[in-house]
Amino acid sequence: MRLGAFFIALCMVLIAGSAGVALYFTFGVSKAEALTVAIGLLGALAVYNIISTWRRTRAAARNQLAELARGTADVARQVGEMGRRVSALESRAESAPPKPRPANNPFAAEVQELGDLVQELAETVAGHESKLAELDRAVAALPHAASFAAESASLASPVIAEQAPPPVAAPPVSAAPAINEPPKDEMLPTILAAVAANRVDLYLQPIVTLPQRKVRYYEAMSRLRTERGDVLPAADFIATAERAGLMPQIDNLVIFRCVQVVRRLLAKNREIGLFCNVSAKTLSDVTVFSQLIEFLDANRAIAPSVILEFTQGAFRAAGPIENESLSALAERGFRFSLDNLADLHLEPRALATRGVRFVKVPGSLLLDRGDTTDIHAADLADLLARFGIELIAEKIESEGMVVDLLDFEVRYGQGFLFSPPRPVRAEALQGVAERNDLIVTDSPAPTRAPIKPARSGGLAQLARGRA
Repeated sequence: MRLGAFFIALCMVLIAGSAGVALYFTFGVSKAEALTVAIGLLGALAVYNIISTWRRTRAAARNQLAELARGTADVARQVGEMGRRVSALESRAESAPPKPRPANNPFAAEVQELGDLVQELAETVAGHESKLAELDRAVAALPHAASFAAESASLASPVIAEQAPPPVAAPPVSAAPAINEPPKDEMLPTILAAVAANRVDLYLQPIVTLPQRKVRYYEAMSRLRTERGDVLPAADFIATAERAGLMPQIDNLVIFRCVQVVRRLLAKNREIGLFCNVSAKTLSDVTVFSQLIEFLDANRAIAPSVILEFTQGAFRAAGPIENESLSALAERGFRFSLDNLADLHLEPRALATRGVRFVKVPGSLLLDRGDTTDIHAADLADLLARFGIELIAEKIESEGMVVDLLDFEVRYGQGFLFSPPRPVRAEALQGVAERNDLIVTDSPAPTRAPIKPARSGGLAQLARGRA
């Protein structure tokens, strides 16, 4: 840079000097005038050089500033893009379902241990039954059983002994009715065997709109299959299963299958729902309910299509534990339904606060003019609708009942008039069917092969299947 400036200065001096010499020798100008002209020319060249140099420097600086601005804009754009990508990744990470935790292995072991305990209980009950049968035969074989019983009664109560008939007329003693369990409890081994062998089938009954009779919902009903292939309806085994504490396990399995069915139904029709019956025992069973709430929490995306159904008696008798379980389900978006109504004494506001969105009333109870309630049955649908609760008339079996219910502004109906409960196809539960119907339409008694039970328990197997 310094060498170039020195060269330019030397050139300007030579040009100014040459101009002064040329004026002195060529035009005869005096030396003073020629020197003045040379100095003036040198000054003009110097000013011009300074101005041109300043302009070049300014243009270069402007170009550099423009390039710097463009670079800064590029960097800002890249930073903004990186920020947007980071935000997208954070939102995906927050909305992504949690990865399966390695704690599933202890849970699967616990479920397997529970299955083994159920199997042992079934074997124990079978052994007790055989021993009771042997005891019955031994008591019946005693030669003086009748006379011994009569003498014991006379010793215990002399007054009754004097009025009693002779011992000969007394009926033979049979220990079976006194020792055996009630008739329904005889079904306990059958229930235990069906649960252990996973012979719990799912039946669906449609809930239709009135008067169009378009299928809007389904109700899932559980059925047990015996080893001989006989189908036991829920009314035949629920009471015994509740006394034996088996309803939480049955409900657990049924709800898992209901979720599978709902997913297949939603793939074909987004405006569909499934009612799934739940026992009050399941709400109070801490172990089973914790497994159930974990599974439902992982499937809360389909919560609007799953309606959990409870009986009126269970809802009224719910204690602190049951109410806490109901609140946990409601917080996850699941709605409730009330069925098995014995009367129409309802509190719509309280029901709506607790998450009830459907009430099922038998058609005969709605049409029964003898039921004394604070509100007439004809106004019940409108009253419930004010609190966001839908009224469903169930157990409809005649066209005349449908006509009468339409006068009550009932929007939904369920019953054998529209369709009986039909079994769900096995491939629908296994997830291998493609476009076939979910419901078997030929015979209500399924002849398909039983679904193989999972060794590690229902929840662990389904969790792996969902993953």
